[in-house]
Amino acid sequence: MAIRKVGVLGCGLMGSGIVEVCAKSGYDVVVREVNDEFLAKGLGKLDASLNTAVEKGKLKKEDRDAARARIRGTTRVADFKDCDLVIEAIIEDRAAKKEIWTELAKVVRKDALLATNTSSIPLSSIAPATGNPTRFLGLHFMNPVPIMKLVEIVKGIQTTDEALAEGKSFIESLGKTTITAKDTPAFVINALLVPFICEAVRLVEAGVASPEDIDKGMKLGCNMPMGPIELLDFVGLDTTLAISEVLFSEFRDARYAAPPLLRRMVESGFMGKKSGRGFYDYSKKADKR
Repeated sequence: MAIRKVGVLGCGLMGSGIVEVCAKSGYDVVVREVNDEFLAKGLGKLDASLNTAVEKGKLKKEDRDAARARIRGTTRVADFKDCDLVIEAIIEDRAAKKEIWTELAKVVRKDALLATNTSSIPLSSIAPATGNPTRFLGLHFMNPVPIMKLVEIVKGIQTTDEALAEGKSFIESLGKTTITAKDTPAFVINALLVPFICEAVRLVEAGVASPEDIDKGMKLGCNMPMGPIELLDFVGLDTTLAISEVLFSEFRDARYAAPPLLRRMVESGFMGKKSGRGFYDYSKKADKR
């Protein structure tokens, strides 16, 4: 099936990035948020990203304008009725995802390709709500979407090879590279990444080293571009906590358990860079590091 129009559910950090890369690749995009306030905020984030790309010489002004003209915002699920592909990128909450897919199932075409951007939740727990599990797969984009080249494709128990091939072809049309994983909690990337990040938090919690020294050690000692605590702030403490809880509830393995410090910080509103404060302080232009 030829994909011409893409629907994206959610215009937050991930959703706005997905909208951007789709529009820049020539697709018409409709993006839905729950209300006008969230929609305006998400589109504002998208516009800022496009403008930054122009300022850095990575995107021509005319290409930015053409991409922006392909994007339409809405608060109505009904506006997804003519989409060839629908990508859900809402909060990492199983119940919320099932609820919105149940609503979408009443609207989307039977031949539409359906995808979730979940970073940890098994597709099998969401697929029945879509009304068409054979056309449902995971398309896990990496953050920040406009920059990161990888997309993790997840094949659900009922996902057909045809749907998987369509998803792979679409992702490659965005100029990105794919890896394929089976339907297991957190798939490949986060099954490896989250325990690593949690162990770094435990080191901070135990007073073994400061966040700065842990990050410096992993960057200079292991040649990593970003340290685990810095990466945690970038991904979001709340998102990482949610993934950790999915993994621990599925496997009951201590390596996936969220450190108490991570939970306390989320409860205190320290979500990372997006909230202005995580393990580092982003409330001023110059990070306090």
